[in-house]
Amino acid sequence: MNNQIQALLDSVEQVIVGKRPVITRVVAALLCNGHVLIEDVPGVGKTQLAAALSRSLGGSFNRIQLTPDIMPSDVVGFSMVNQQTGELEYRPGAAMCNFLLADEINRASPKVQSSLLEVMEEYQISLDGETRPLPRPFMVLATQNPVETYGTYHLPEAQMDRFFMRISMGYPTPEEELRILERTEHCNPIANIKAPAVSLETILQLQEQVGEVAVADSVKAYILAIASATRSMEEITLGVSPRGSIALYKAAKANAFIFERNYVTPGDVKAMAECVLAHRIILSAKGKTTFGTSQACLAAVLERVAVPMG
Repeated sequence: MNNQIQALLDSVEQVIVGKRPVITRVVAALLCNGHVLIEDVPGVGKTQLAAALSRSLGGSFNRIQLTPDIMPSDVVGFSMVNQQTGELEYRPGAAMCNFLLADEINRASPKVQSSLLEVMEEYQISLDGETRPLPRPFMVLATQNPVETYGTYHLPEAQMDRFFMRISMGYPTPEEELRILERTEHCNPIANIKAPAVSLETILQLQEQVGEVAVADSVKAYILAIASATRSMEEITLGVSPRGSIALYKAAKANAFIFERNYVTPGDVKAMAECVLAHRIILSAKGKTTFGTSQACLAAVLERVAVPMG
């Protein structure tokens, strides 16, 4: 594994116990300038993961608890008149940071959810005729509870498609939960991270290096075959968009880079396919009956699509 990535993972694991694959996927999304939707029940470490990643990189971190009465200005900021100069001054919103935790995003109103679209897609804020770039790197980590849906607003497919990947933390094992109890006995585990393990400037350099990872034509065709298969199955109403194909292409390169390879293998594609593509498809009635979940459906797609050899 890349030494700098290893140092970053080790730093985050001072807070998060037993979730190395999940942390690795989040780092892969960061290397691809992507945003992550963390879908899981309360109390499994979603907020701690975002805070630990930010602290391990020395980046600015903002958290906004999204509720129906949150306004778009709380996210992107607002302008107000300076009483002394008589001029408009911009007051930054929660999005003006390196890492934004949008907690319970599905509880925000559609207007607030739409305010995140430009932030996530363009990495900028447009307000009062002026465009303000966001700090780089910039990453949105949004959370939602998949079980409790009372008082929530369904995320539109266009916004779901803008999340680079969707992950789930999952419950810890009894041994892992024992370690969590011991870590939280005297202080917040975030305090274990004394200094950044990797600088933000290094992450920007690593992002450029990920772009240089080679992808053979056969692997590109494999990615396109997976996306095409989701568009032609009667079990799927909405297949993977070209944005999804691009995301899988980038994620496979990031996975190869993390494990110190300068080329992508079909294994990299399969390793990242579920977290990158599953949230981008909608099952038909037959698909729900046959597979139950989009993850199971995607697993079936990967079984059907021939893997390139050589």
